[in-house]
Amino acid sequence: MKIRQCLTWAAIISITILIQLAPAHADAVIPGRVTITDFRGKQLNFQKPVTRIVCLIESALSGIYMLNEEKRVIGISANVYNSSFFSYYAAMDNRIKEKKLPTPGNWDFVNIESVIALKPDLVIIWADQRESISALEDRGIPVYGVFISKKEDVYKEIIDFGKLTGSTKRAETLVKHTQDEIIRFGKRAAAAKTRPSVYYMWAQGNLETSCGGSTVNDLIDLAGGRNVCASIPKEHAVVNRENLIGWNPDIIVMWHNDKAAPSDILADPQWKMIKAIQTRKIYQLPEVFLCDLWTLKFLYSMKLVAKWTHPELFGDIDTAKEKEEMFRTLYGRKLQGI
Repeated sequence: MKIRQCLTWAAIISITILIQLAPAHADAVIPGRVTITDFRGKQLNFQKPVTRIVCLIESALSGIYMLNEEKRVIGISANVYNSSFFSYYAAMDNRIKEKKLPTPGNWDFVNIESVIALKPDLVIIWADQRESISALEDRGIPVYGVFISKKEDVYKEIIDFGKLTGSTKRAETLVKHTQDEIIRFGKRAAAAKTRPSVYYMWAQGNLETSCGGSTVNDLIDLAGGRNVCASIPKEHAVVNRENLIGWNPDIIVMWHNDKAAPSDILADPQWKMIKAIQTRKIYQLPEVFLCDLWTLKFLYSMKLVAKWTHPELFGDIDTAKEKEEMFRTLYGRKLQGI
């Protein structure tokens, strides 16, 4: 009897020791546990996928809808209701159509008390909104900070959102589709004899552009072109006209601008010395929702720029069909009435 008791106590002690040693590896085996690192390098830990998300970045919101996880969203950016992409979200979500989702902030302002009142599991905002992030984290609210500067960041964001919402497989499928399409178009572009020089023009100003180390640079490079200011390591830059004349781009690509069109630049005498103007090779991307460079929709922008840059290689590409395919693949639905 005593021997049996000793053996029993020995077993208990052994199990206790194993339990004490286990925590170092426990996180990896807890079902449903989520651990990610945001763009600030901040590690976030959740016992299960989040169910209450306040997303104050429209491009990030788009990613959540791509995962078909919009049911988890309880608050959105104020500009969703007051911009051209309202109709797209309204077609996907009656809460937005009826303007019932709260809007406790935007890309430049966050109403901390309004966010707290929503009792979110997670808030998604830009990483450079430091004061708002500190205020929220001081109150115990987890924050995922976003900073997108290249296509790999877009991939990371959607994969992270997949983990956060329990939709990892769908996120991986969407990223793989994007990468496969880039490879497919890249093979065609590789047959080009030259890489035309491209100047990209933001809507904020004709001399505002993006140079090396940016999603715009990725866009131009993947489309078979060459960014005229790729050697300048700036995501956003204001250049002078003398530099632009010196670069003398073959093509100009404009971000969508409600107040300006290619015809306005063609008619401006200050641009008449530029080769792209002389050959009338200036193009404008369609509305922002379709070509958001901070989402997987940058792929559609790439296809448009590829067709403009190398019409001899991509002349057969039907951009209307490509748009339909984009909606079907990324959002898993056909948007009606858009």
